[in-house]
Amino acid sequence: MEKIKTIGVFTSGGDSPGMNAAIRAIVRTGLYYDLNVTGIMRGYEGMIAGEFIPMSRKSVANIIQRGGTILKTARSETFKTAEGRRTAYEQLKQHNIDALVAIGGEGTFTGANAFIREYNVPIIGLPGTIDNDLIGTDYTIGYDTAINTVIDAVDKIRDTAESHDRLFIVEVMGRDSGLIALRSGIGVGAEAILIPESRTNIEELFKRLEESRKDKSSKIIIVAEGDEVGGFEIADMIRERFPKYDTRVSILGHIQRGGKPSCMDRVLASRLGIAAVEALLNGRKGMMVGIINNNVHYTPFYNAIKHLSEADPSLLKIVNILSL
Repeated sequence: MEKIKTIGVFTSGGDSPGMNAAIRAIVRTGLYYDLNVTGIMRGYEGMIAGEFIPMSRKSVANIIQRGGTILKTARSETFKTAEGRRTAYEQLKQHNIDALVAIGGEGTFTGANAFIREYNVPIIGLPGTIDNDLIGTDYTIGYDTAINTVIDAVDKIRDTAESHDRLFIVEVMGRDSGLIALRSGIGVGAEAILIPESRTNIEELFKRLEESRKDKSSKIIIVAEGDEVGGFEIADMIRERFPKYDTRVSILGHIQRGGKPSCMDRVLASRLGIAAVEALLNGRKGMMVGIINNNVHYTPFYNAIKHLSEADPSLLKIVNILSL
């Protein structure tokens, strides 16, 4: 492989807290190893359009604590076409970019895989998604911040729920993964947690509500957005079966993507950013870098994007025990 002189870094797909910390680590690690670093705006879409900016130490100063991504992000339909990828490759050659670090999730790595097959571009990926739905890392960048955002929001909802003796159904993000719902639900002491990895049994939910403590003034049910039964539909079923409950629905939405990254996400992003640059220098490509059991781990893109179909049974057991 030819010696790498310039690496490009971009963020793609949905943003997640900690992406800026990852960009900072990649830029400063590249400069540490005497590389040129180029930022690519708006992901693959910006790559096709030639939106490239030189990165320096100063360009990543004072960003580790900021949410979002200074490089912006976008989803690119054009990059899904052979013509779009050819244009992107020509732009990389024109700007003398030898290798890429891609920060994103499933769609980002699927695109990277196709790019490598067609043009043999060295690419290393960082798992930047709040959903924590990639194989090859215990936690993705942004997941810890997202679940803490959920906990903070639900704690506030619990306050008003207790004041009015209400049952709140809170729908959280995660696409077709229930890991945000599962961990945050345990963290807020939810009475029930509904996730796509575990088929929703409505009768079992009703039984749990019937047998729950009658002296408890508030009840919280956490629903993952990917569950087969949505928050509003669950609410309608509960109102019909339990008219005595003052049932309300709260959709947390995109507040889960924003906010300052937690310390855990900042450290994770920093570790992975350094590991990504060093992986490229060591001749690796087509892999996502993650952390498993506190050790750096490399997973081929085609394995990383395979979804976990089952939830951790130990966490599900915790839900059943503690929701009494």
